Amino acid sequence: MNGAIFFSGQYGSTAQYADWIGEATGLPVFDVKDANADPSKYDFLILGSSVIVYKLTIRKWVKRNLASIENKPIILFTVSGASSGPKLDGWIADSLPESLVSQMEHVALRGRLNLKDLSWWLRLVLIIGAWKNDDPKARKEEMEGFDFMDKSGIEPIPKLVQQFQSSKTSPSQQVDPAQSQRPAAV
Repeated sequence: MNGAIFFSGQYGSTAQYADWIGEATGLPVFDVKDANADPSKYDFLILGSSVIVYKLTIRKWVKRNLASIENKPIILFTVSGASSGPKLDGWIADSLPESLVSQMEHVALRGRLNLKDLSWWLRLVLIIGAWKNDDPKARKEEMEGFDFMDKSGIEPIPKLVQQFQSSKTSPSQQVDPAQSQRPAAV
């Protein structure tokens, strides 16, 4: 069984995680903007996406390629300031078709936010979001930026790939449900 990593990001964190996952698994890595990013050539996929303004940046690519990916095992990694939990699960459910969300494994990775890299519009959105955020720690991170990049965070992904490559069943059928970070179906 062969697989590949397809990612979408804007500021470099998602690309860095995709490269680390590629190094750890030996799988090819494709930016979804690359014309050679053809998911139909692979048996299983690792999709990586940053989360910008509560949406996955890979959502449009997924929609365009849905026919090629909907029946394949998928591992999704998201990169944002948010930890795994109901808020992030909701953003995933709002960005991707339920049929994909229900079949994929999800690994939440924490990224980097350098406010100097953002457009004025995105900085404004973050300020407004920070004002509405009840969590003082998250509010501060949205206002000042953060760097949570951590290579060790990818550890579940090579394990899922290895389990999948050693069997004909999908990773979701082999992972202990207590350890799974799969988003709740909405």
